[in-house]
Amino acid sequence: MAIVTLENISKSYDGVSLPAVDDISLRIEDGEFMVLLGPSGCGKSTTLRMIAGLETITSGTLSIDDEVMNKVPAKSRDIAMVFQSYALYPHMTVRNNLAFGLRRRGIDKAEIKTRIEAAAETLGLTEFLERKPFALSGGQRQRVALGRAIVRNPKVFLFDEPLSNLDAALRVHTRSELVKQHRKLGATMIYVTHDQVEAMTMGNRVCIMDRGRIVQVGAPMEVYRNPVNTFVASFLGSPPTNIVTGKLTGSDGGASVTALGIAFAMGGYSADALVAVKDGSVLFGIRPEDIYLETAPDRVAMKTEVVTVEPLGAETILLLAAPSGDEILARVGRETMLRPGEVCEVFLDLASAYLFEPASGNALKRAQGAAQPDQRTRP
Repeated sequence: MAIVTLENISKSYDGVSLPAVDDISLRIEDGEFMVLLGPSGCGKSTTLRMIAGLETITSGTLSIDDEVMNKVPAKSRDIAMVFQSYALYPHMTVRNNLAFGLRRRGIDKAEIKTRIEAAAETLGLTEFLERKPFALSGGQRQRVALGRAIVRNPKVFLFDEPLSNLDAALRVHTRSELVKQHRKLGATMIYVTHDQVEAMTMGNRVCIMDRGRIVQVGAPMEVYRNPVNTFVASFLGSPPTNIVTGKLTGSDGGASVTALGIAFAMGGYSADALVAVKDGSVLFGIRPEDIYLETAPDRVAMKTEVVTVEPLGAETILLLAAPSGDEILARVGRETMLRPGEVCEVFLDLASAYLFEPASGNALKRAQGAAQPDQRTRP
């Protein structure tokens, strides 16, 4: 397989003031499943297309296994790309769709047959080899598109939002299928998506992008439990993190915060981090799943009024009005009997909460040795 290295890569377009990709550096390890995640226009697809050779690189260096690829044409990069659209030839059978690229490369017929049969067996397409695309389901067509990449046995697989055209149930199934294929092939895969569920469930690491820049890179649960700023905290997670304004009244050894209309202690933050906060203004963040209906250590009680109730089967989402008037979301169990208009007491897990600097949105650093959210066993 291959190691893909991006060093200070930028991409600018004529007539556009801001670069589409702005000085990013990233190393994708051999056999890694790396997910590029971000909202529309963040530069993730442009980055993928530069790796594929479909976009020129304005500045910086792209290497595969230490070989610089900036001027190497797409066809010579030994890369296979799976697009959002299946891009299958409608007049050809599955077998011929799989064989087409190999024939153009002059691969021996016996070798083509061997590769096709192996890929078909791996992807569960053997019984569909003589069918044409119109006789296949969306998931089967996507597997054919993946099979066309697999038979090439490339160094790197690139995926540009390949599941966007599938319905919800099929997305879940195909998502699992791709993870399974990655384990079987041990291949280097780079996957672009705006769907944070896909990123959390598929990637070995997630690279979160915004406005052409890399914001944070790490294992899915690492970036989920330890966001570097409010953008990551809000973007990664559904429902998103509750973020409200607050006031610091802390001193050495900890912080006392007033937010949501209540005051509470926030341990684990260094004095240096707190001193850096201007005027004591902070943003307080807490994820919906860290708000409970039951008390426990490290949780602070708060009286709220239920605004809306969204029963989702496995869980229930509550929109709550805090004493300050701020509305926050809580993810609770499906057994709740709360109804709109009721007053209820909820409990905030402060050990899982965050403090952010208002101007930059950057997370305040916890004191060295303080427990990080991802280091604790969840109740």
